[in-house]
Amino acid sequence: MRITTVGLDADDTLWHNETIFRLTQDRFRALMGEVAAPEELDARLAAVERRNLALYGYGVKGFTLSMIETAMELTGNEAPARLVADILAAGREMLAHPVEPLAGVDVALSRLAERYRLVLITKGDLLHQEQKLAASGLGDYFAAVEIVSEKDASTYARVFARHGTGAAEAAMCGNSMKSDILPALAAGAFAAHVPYPLIWAHEAADAPAGHARFAELASIADLPDWLGRLG
Repeated sequence: MRITTVGLDADDTLWHNETIFRLTQDRFRALMGEVAAPEELDARLAAVERRNLALYGYGVKGFTLSMIETAMELTGNEAPARLVADILAAGREMLAHPVEPLAGVDVALSRLAERYRLVLITKGDLLHQEQKLAASGLGDYFAAVEIVSEKDASTYARVFARHGTGAAEAAMCGNSMKSDILPALAAGAFAAHVPYPLIWAHEAADAPAGHARFAELASIADLPDWLGRLG
């Protein structure tokens, strides 16, 4: 089987991301400590995030707005101005957080770029994702960048047709079973799952048992050799 195009997720596949969200959520718990117990706060925030995804999309800005909305709900719309200011400050710090590529990413992308057309396929805020890619120093490896509102089978079919020779001759690599793996397989591509230690509950899904085009890899460093064996 010929592989011409490799799609790669960004957050928690090329660089750390969920860790920053978890640290900020810890900070939110501390700010809201006198208002709600951690378990209640986490459950309410998760519900607000799910409700807002269709409005705000993915990323830091939507997360920050959801924290503010959660604080308003739990205080009966009487959240102190200082609390709202602290939440906004936490969101700004997330946006300004240094981009830290994961171990082995640079070498893996260098090897992959020698043989395949690389396409970055990521969800999130357009400006912030562009800023993170620029700060990562990895941008030159990619022939194209697609920042999309959602990752579904039609997205992968469209992207791999636009930037490659179609999904049948493409592979997708990422940390999210829900967004990176299952819809890419549904589009007809190969898919390699590289787990990250933390996963947002919204992105959790079961692995596709016994799927001939699927692989579970320990590290992105294993991706070039797996693709080579496919060929």
